[in-house]
Amino acid sequence: MKNESATIDVPAESSSAMKGKAPLIGLARDHATTGSGGYKRGLSIFDFLLRLAAIVAALAAAATMGTSDETLPFFTQFLQFEASYDDLPTFQFFVIAMAIVAGYLVLSLPFSVITIVRPLATAPRLLLLVLDTAALALNTAAASSAAAISYLAHNGNQNTNWLSICQQFGDFCQKSSGAVVSAFVSVVFFTILIVLSGVALKRP
Repeated sequence: MKNESATIDVPAESSSAMKGKAPLIGLARDHATTGSGGYKRGLSIFDFLLRLAAIVAALAAAATMGTSDETLPFFTQFLQFEASYDDLPTFQFFVIAMAIVAGYLVLSLPFSVITIVRPLATAPRLLLLVLDTAALALNTAAASSAAAISYLAHNGNQNTNWLSICQQFGDFCQKSSGAVVSAFVSVVFFTILIVLSGVALKRP
């Protein structure tokens, strides 16, 4: 008795059909990568523009506070009434801190450009995120401390018998207050920059 074996022919896909399907996967991946890269490039361009605006705000704060000086038109033989930022250590710290922040922002521009050219690179974004957080802390400390002194200059403190000086030194108080406002504008820019970096790092 002969052993009969049954064979089932399974039609195999032709090589041309397989070749026709393979590029579809590659095209889908390329499309996803291109879409993500375009989104992150847009964030990088916005990041670069915000850094330019933050530079202007930080420099304006440092320059305005650094030039805040007023001398009253009346004086005595032994006493001259003058108010300057270097009379107060807090304002000195403000000028130095905002100058450091502005210098950092200038140095960070090349890294921001790298994220525009290579939007999928994570190392420059992570570096900017860490350094921006440190600069934000310094900026906030300078702005907050200067704001407290400006408040005392405008309103004084009756409990400690500290008198307001802004009635006499109006120009000095106006300049110092403007510098504080500009510093807080820089704080807002830094906050947005950190959020942008976090979003760009989180999105695949």
